[in-house]
Amino acid sequence: MPRFAANITFLFRELPFLDRISAAADHGFAGVEALFPYDDAAGQITRRLELAGLPMVLINCPPPNWAGGPRGFAAVPGMAERFRHDFKRALRFAEALGVTRMHVMAGNAAGLVAQKTFIENLRWAAGQAPKRQLTIEPINRHDMPGYFLNDFGQAAEILDAVGAGNVGLQFDMYHAQMITEDGLAAWAAHGNRAVHVQIGGAPGRHEPKGGEVDYPAFFAALDDGAYTGWVSAEYNPAADTRDGLGWMDLAKRR
Repeated sequence: MPRFAANITFLFRELPFLDRISAAADHGFAGVEALFPYDDAAGQITRRLELAGLPMVLINCPPPNWAGGPRGFAAVPGMAERFRHDFKRALRFAEALGVTRMHVMAGNAAGLVAQKTFIENLRWAAGQAPKRQLTIEPINRHDMPGYFLNDFGQAAEILDAVGAGNVGLQFDMYHAQMITEDGLAAWAAHGNRAVHVQIGGAPGRHEPKGGEVDYPAFFAALDDGAYTGWVSAEYNPAADTRDGLGWMDLAKRR
């Protein structure tokens, strides 16, 4: 059975951010992740994690300007200094929270120069964070137009070029379905590179049930394969988060 984490940027939004940690524990999640948890002091978050008995398993970087701001700088030519400054800040936050995985966001860019920039920045970041698992994630063009990393073959090429053991694939089944129209085939082709998995229904990015993705088959593939990492629920609840968690009970009863 997969180890489920709750993305508390998406889930339990009926509650203040810090209260979402205990809500995740109360509803059967074994961990939490957050896109950008930097608005609260690391000490406050750590205390809530300790009280709930949950780890924070992943955060995004860079930290600032998510509301209407750029989606990262790692692949943006001419922005290496900004990326490295922000990465160091995110790394300090990750260390304070005990987070082992950091999603490095590429930003909006295109072309071979952008790819070279991304590879160089990832190599640098891997050296800065040898005790952290860094991830890159293909994101579909509909949700994030212009985002540099939008294809799984492209991600594989970049990971091979970086050649660092602590840089791997973040496989989001929602994005995989939107990009390829066959998320299960994408997993079969690229799941061996995955160090972190996220789930959400497609289309619509609601609860992981029904829709175009056969989630029982995906959970079975995870159980039968070599993947042993976290599976994080990153979706927009159709209503109150707590009313839509039946998918997790079904997965646990498999």
